[in-house]
Amino acid sequence: MARQWVVSPHAGGVKVPEAVQRRTVQRIEKYAAANFGGRYERLDIRFRGPLCYVDAFVTPEEPSNKILAQTGETREQFMSRMREVPVRLFRLRHFAEHRWSAAFFTYSNERFEPTMFMNGSFFGTPEEAFEQLAVYLR
Repeated sequence: MARQWVVSPHAGGVKVPEAVQRRTVQRIEKYAAANFGGRYERLDIRFRGPLCYVDAFVTPEEPSNKILAQTGETREQFMSRMREVPVRLFRLRHFAEHRWSAAFFTYSNERFEPTMFMNGSFFGTPEEAFEQLAVYLR
């Protein structure tokens, strides 16, 4: 039986060059501002090898007196601390500037789960990923 080489959209990838990193950050920030403006305070977009991680920081909900009693914090302390807790959104894997695979962050098992894009492919753009996977900002 002959062995065949198969492309896996959720393994490998190519290290993201600095110029592509800058353009990707601009693309994601522009798309998010136009389509999700007001649903987050700021985004954290960072790169490691072939991966691009996208998190958002949101305005926390007002704490109840019960929560404040449990944490031993004032309302201001609680709100300040919670503003610094990121909401994990998704991770992209770079293959080419307009060819990325995506994985959605699941809080139920605290890991990234591979996903397909709405176009029916395992590959898409950062904007398509944001539209589909920023579910915690809806």
